[in-house]
Amino acid sequence: MRKLARYLKPYIFPIILAVVLLFGQAQCDLKLPDYMSKIVNIGIQQGGIEHAAPEVISSDGMRLMQRFMTEAQREAVNAAYRETPAGSADRSVLKKWPESAQKDVFVKEDCSEEQQAQLDAVFGESVWTMIGTMRALAGQSGGASADMQTELTDMDVTQMYQMQPMLEALPQQTIEAARADAQAMEDSIKSQSGSVMTKAFYQELGADLGDFQQNYIMRIGAMMLLIALAGGIATILVGLLAARIAAGVARDLRRDVFGKVESFSNAEFDRFSTASLITRTTNDITQLQMLLTISIRMLFYAPIIGIGGTVMALEKSTSMSWIIALACIVLIGVIFVVFSVAMPRFKLLQKLIDKLNLVARENLSGLMVVRAFGTEQFETERFDEVNIELTRTHRFINRVMVFMMPMMMLIMNGVTLLIVWFGAHQIAEATMQVGDMMAFMQYAMQIIMAFLTIAMMFIMVPRAAVSGDRIAEVLAVDPEIVDPPVPESGIADRRGYVEFRDVCFRYHGADEDALSHISFTARPGETTAFIGATGSGKTTLVSLIPRFYDVTGGEVLLDGVDVRKLPQKELRDRIGYVPQKGILLSGTIASNLRYGRKDATDEELETAAEVAQASEFIQATEDGFDRAIAQGGSNVSGGQKQRLSIARALVKRPEVYIFDDSFSALDFKTDAALRKALGEYTGESTVLIVAQRVSTIMNADQIVVLDEGKVVGVGKHRELLHTCPAYYEIASSQLSKEELA
Repeated sequence: MRKLARYLKPYIFPIILAVVLLFGQAQCDLKLPDYMSKIVNIGIQQGGIEHAAPEVISSDGMRLMQRFMTEAQREAVNAAYRETPAGSADRSVLKKWPESAQKDVFVKEDCSEEQQAQLDAVFGESVWTMIGTMRALAGQSGGASADMQTELTDMDVTQMYQMQPMLEALPQQTIEAARADAQAMEDSIKSQSGSVMTKAFYQELGADLGDFQQNYIMRIGAMMLLIALAGGIATILVGLLAARIAAGVARDLRRDVFGKVESFSNAEFDRFSTASLITRTTNDITQLQMLLTISIRMLFYAPIIGIGGTVMALEKSTSMSWIIALACIVLIGVIFVVFSVAMPRFKLLQKLIDKLNLVARENLSGLMVVRAFGTEQFETERFDEVNIELTRTHRFINRVMVFMMPMMMLIMNGVTLLIVWFGAHQIAEATMQVGDMMAFMQYAMQIIMAFLTIAMMFIMVPRAAVSGDRIAEVLAVDPEIVDPPVPESGIADRRGYVEFRDVCFRYHGADEDALSHISFTARPGETTAFIGATGSGKTTLVSLIPRFYDVTGGEVLLDGVDVRKLPQKELRDRIGYVPQKGILLSGTIASNLRYGRKDATDEELETAAEVAQASEFIQATEDGFDRAIAQGGSNVSGGQKQRLSIARALVKRPEVYIFDDSFSALDFKTDAALRKALGEYTGESTVLIVAQRVSTIMNADQIVVLDEGKVVGVGKHRELLHTCPAYYEIASSQLSKEELA
């Protein structure tokens, strides 16, 4: 996987942008529970009054509250408020607090957030000091200790003002004891109680409390909508970036894998099966694309939301943090078990896909053979065996993954129950607010989902890692056939000379040479033919000329230059090669014939087709050269396919023609006509023919006879009949006595 990291370099900026957007998305998601908490705590429980320190308070109310403040607190409050006589307040104050027209009031000046927080703390502490003092008085008088915080909601502050003389006469020790208890309370509880008291002061001044509540809820609700919209936009943009990055990386990987495979020699193709290369180019790269898409969206987002959710949850309550820790420990345990069970099967999965592709490809390629031998049932059972094994592995992995979801739901519901249970007790003890408990619950869910996302990624990563290693394995291959560092060019006055000088060749892993000490020269304007028993090395020999393989000993020269010193493109541009099996590409007849030379004219196509004896069946259809060719040339016969392959090489007009048993599917009449026309068409080009039929090569200028990788005879047909027993044996098996005479 690390070897493929370089493919991310062109996308560094989009990745950074995606991470920035993920931070923004996470911030939005983390803000929503906090705003929901504010709606419950402030909007509903506090009637929309945000601060414990009132914006406007009557002079009686100020005197009452200052009775329970320290000297330093009184000085801070006096510095923050401006005393305003009845009716002299600003119009905005009179509008919101109509009774301030008849009463002396204190109006809070503009202040910073820090000063506001200090004032809220002062008023919140003062309210709880008052509550503690009242409880102490109730206890001294033998009355019940009322829940003063609850009674504050329906309190008539004018009754409290009547108690002012009694409160003034209270010993300072009683108030100090109540203040000590108040200082031990949670700040959020003191702030909430202060807001409830402020609500009573506003009610005294004729404020519309319903309007306060509605305005606050609407404002916070609008903020939540905007945050949700911003988070949604960030999510969409991250998804778009992730998709583009993943698709771009997959495109680059496919391009490079395809390009690397295009550079493979036959030796590399012997190492990788076709089915495996197809799987690596498609399924394996798709696995990496999926991983990138999900990881950019989730792998970065999950830690952000997990860490951020933990911080926000601890701000709401530290006493219940053990619930989150317990959930994470259980979750990690479940993930570890699932990971241990599923990991080996993920590694097996890609190999099974390779095997399935191999069986399917062999069956489709050899369908005629399968039908001819009546082995359809055997092939079906062979395919079913692999298919069932792959299905069984997929099913096992899916069952393990399905087990995750109910476990996650169980953990999440268990966490919810624990939070509600312990949170309810803390609410009853006035150490936590309802909104904070609800927010804590949502943060806990976000943390658990973050862990679950990371777990899912860790389960996906191994399979993608296997795919990445398989792709890197292909990309890391150094082809044996490469261009020389300092290439040479052919000699101008020797156009098409092919010379083998003591050439030896051995396949990888073989114990002995496939070709041993081969030497001969093929000249322009002449036809050199190769014949021998099956396995004698004919195809291997001609494959050394275009460097499908490189010699292991000796030299192959073209125009006096070792083919290993020529650039591959220049070398192969000078060769027209027709393989044993005619290969056509999907398109038209014309596009196939122009495959080697794009600028060939229609007249040149017609001439090449006529020489290759293909004109008759081409002109037999209305489309002519525009006739469609199916994939692999499946809609033409074997003989037609060979003739079109020959015509394709002829259109190229190269210096050297190599026909590797390219006439085997032709009847004798067509073979003879083609060879006659070919001799006139090729002119001064060098022609190399590999053949099994003596009749195909008996008129060649030079025949090279091979036996077990060695040259056992070189000469013309008549000479070899007398000087080469191996050739005579082949010829006598195909020709009559009269033809041998």
